Amino acid sequence: MNAPAQHPPAVRTACPYCGVGCGVLAKPDGRGGAVIAGDPAHPANFGRLCSKGSALGETLGLDTRLLYPTLRQSNGTLTQTSWDSALGKAADGFADTIAKHGPDSVAFYLSGQLLTEDYYVANKLMKGFIGSSNVDTNSRLCMSSTVAGHRRAFGADIVPGAYADLDCADLIVLVGSNAAWCHPVLYQRMVANKRTRGAKIVVIDPRRTATAEDANLFLSVAPGMDTVLFSGLLVHLADTLALDYQYIDAHTVGLTEALVRTREIAPSAAATANATGLAEADVAQFFDLFRTTAKVVTCFSQGVNQSAQGTDKVTSIINCHLATGRIGKPGMGPFSLTGQPNAMGGREVGGWPINSPHT
Repeated sequence: MNAPAQHPPAVRTACPYCGVGCGVLAKPDGRGGAVIAGDPAHPANFGRLCSKGSALGETLGLDTRLLYPTLRQSNGTLTQTSWDSALGKAADGFADTIAKHGPDSVAFYLSGQLLTEDYYVANKLMKGFIGSSNVDTNSRLCMSSTVAGHRRAFGADIVPGAYADLDCADLIVLVGSNAAWCHPVLYQRMVANKRTRGAKIVVIDPRRTATAEDANLFLSVAPGMDTVLFSGLLVHLADTLALDYQYIDAHTVGLTEALVRTREIAPSAAATANATGLAEADVAQFFDLFRTTAKVVTCFSQGVNQSAQGTDKVTSIINCHLATGRIGKPGMGPFSLTGQPNAMGGREVGGWPINSPHT
């Protein structure tokens, strides 16, 4: 009597694509690939996967992968070589360049899709061994504006919210985010909230993307005018006595200075509409929705971050939440939607976006 075949257990891992970081169960299929399923216990996706995550198994087959290093010859042809030879060539190239031009003549550029441990090793090699700080990640490419905005507002690079807030918010504002395409699993949680609880969705973007199809209100703001829109919102909240002065007095500083500056930028709804290219009625509707809805989450993504005014855009969004106390409570808060799943991991081990043009 033969014993039953032993099948390897599924490995719990994470999808490397977008910033949601969905949990994945990967199980070898016996042919060099893997059978992929969503992890029902993972708090980001609860078993759901989009088309990218579902197709992860197709990227693991050996038939279409590079299995050995190759070396480009002087005539341009590629020849297979050993790992020792390839690593030796790379090490010699680094050593020669550093000997001639110093440690700062070399750099690493890392993806936001690496594991935190991978970031750590790369930082250790560059900073601890080579002796340069030239380690960059998508922290600078994608996230510098948000990091600078967080540090300006909170004194630290933190996201004061959780995915669960999107399930219980009554108003979800998406700024510079085509979440339907770029964060599809997370976006479906927002849409489910709208359908089951009646949450409203506002989309603010110069382009009408797929995300706007489920919006209760779409604001086609003029490019670069997000700061004006949220400055106008803060002025409106102050003028309608909607600020939470108990929270402001206990947890913030600088309200007076912020209001002086926002009144210079957008003194009224009419001025806001004129500067942003929006209809005054739409601006008034957005302002009224934000003012009258306690549980508000404002999600912002690369349309905010990758901008010459990115840090100020982030600050203007956060200020509206701080001034009304809509932060640090279920269903409330400013929420940065990053582009890749482990951008924070890279920042935590040293991939800081300092000296960036966005800051």
